[in-house]
Amino acid sequence: MLTKIKFEIEFPIHASPHMLYQYFGTPSGLSEWFADNVNSRGEMYTFIWDGSEEKAKVLQERPGEKIKFKWLEDVNDKTYFEFRIEVDEITKDVSLIVTDFADEDELEESKMFWKNQIEELKHTIGAY
Repeated sequence: MLTKIKFEIEFPIHASPHMLYQYFGTPSGLSEWFADNVNSRGEMYTFIWDGSEEKAKVLQERPGEKIKFKWLEDVNDKTYFEFRIEVDEITKDVSLIVTDFADEDELEESKMFWKNQIEELKHTIGAY
C-alpha cells in the first residue's frame, strides 16, 4: 500500500473572505464550481459528478475561515481535504489554501486537478 503524501497549494484570490467562503463552505457554492451537485445533511455531504456520488464528512469547520472534509471511502487512513482562507495582515491580500493527500505517483496529477478546480472557482466568481 502506498503512503499518501500531504500537500498544500496556495492560490491568491481577489475576493472578500466572506464571499469566497460561500463557494466552498456551502453545498450550493460547491455545486457552482467543484461538483455537478452537492447536497448536505448535517455534517454529511454528497458530491455528485456525472451521476456518480461520493460522500464526505465535515471534520472541522470555522465559518468564514476554513472547512475540512474526509471522504468516507478512505476509512482506514488519516487523509482529508481542506479549504482555508488566509488574509495577509499587512497587504490584506486573500489566499485560498487547499490541503489534500495523494499517492506519490499521483502527486503532480492531484496538484494539477486542484489548479484546474481553483481556476474554475476564480472564473465562477470573477476573481482574477
